[in-house]
Amino acid sequence: MITGIKGTRLRTAAAVAVTSGALLATGALTVAPAQAVTTPSIVAKGGYVMNNANAKTLYTKAADTRRSTGSTTKIMTAKVVLAQPNLNLDAKVTIQKAYSDYIVDNNYASNAGLIVGDKVTVRQLLYGLMLPSGCDAAYALADKFGSGSTRAARVKSFIGKMNTTAKNLGLKNTHFDSFDGIGHGANYSTPRDLTKLAGSALKNSTFRTIVKTKSYTAKTITKTGSTRTMKTWKNTNGLLGSYSGTIGVKTGSGPEAKYCLVFAATRNGKTVIGTVLASSSIAQRETDAKKLLNYGFAKLG
Repeated sequence: MITGIKGTRLRTAAAVAVTSGALLATGALTVAPAQAVTTPSIVAKGGYVMNNANAKTLYTKAADTRRSTGSTTKIMTAKVVLAQPNLNLDAKVTIQKAYSDYIVDNNYASNAGLIVGDKVTVRQLLYGLMLPSGCDAAYALADKFGSGSTRAARVKSFIGKMNTTAKNLGLKNTHFDSFDGIGHGANYSTPRDLTKLAGSALKNSTFRTIVKTKSYTAKTITKTGSTRTMKTWKNTNGLLGSYSGTIGVKTGSGPEAKYCLVFAATRNGKTVIGTVLASSSIAQRETDAKKLLNYGFAKLG
């Protein structure tokens, strides 16, 4: 009756059986050895999972093969912003026409629906970046935190900071040529590198708060000084509502990137972080991620 129940459940079941006076066959109280955990099969072309506590590898599939990353790039965008010295999250940024034009020029790329002329705080821009995956929010942040006398120079400077950060983190197979994942031929990373990046980003409390938020409604200041209540931003990470313990992190997609997901979950005090790149659909990247999370937790015991 208790055969196959693992670990504590086995011991508990055995104890209950004894105390209730049930007749147990000889040896039934011996805890069965941990079952070998079957390595899952995923549709994604690349995958990687690690134990956040010690960065130990738990799963690999083409983990060091460079691929297009789509909007998982925005993890680095957020990390660079949050690493700025003397960062004021309540500083206001005025939304420029260039940001909305950029969305239109890129076939209405994923956006936060920011309104030209509105004043939006850096904190709100980070939510707009990470929840609805706003490329307009990414542009605004790159323009704000890059250095230079022109917008083009500031954007170039910000992307430079992204690459410097990647180098400092030891991400040898990562390069960015965009602030949002809409690449120009040289925007790539790997499942291992993106997982390491996520692990580093999650050390920041503001980042942790944002990426585990399911929805957020920003109140911005209009040109006339009135308050605008923005349409609620919903997090594109479906794991937040479907996998217990999920704490983030970021989705990505695109013609080249296919469907990507950098994910993290905490159960029983243990945190597993991973990445799947080039899966076949939104639903499949989530299925892949759940398989890898289950496997990661099973490996950790």
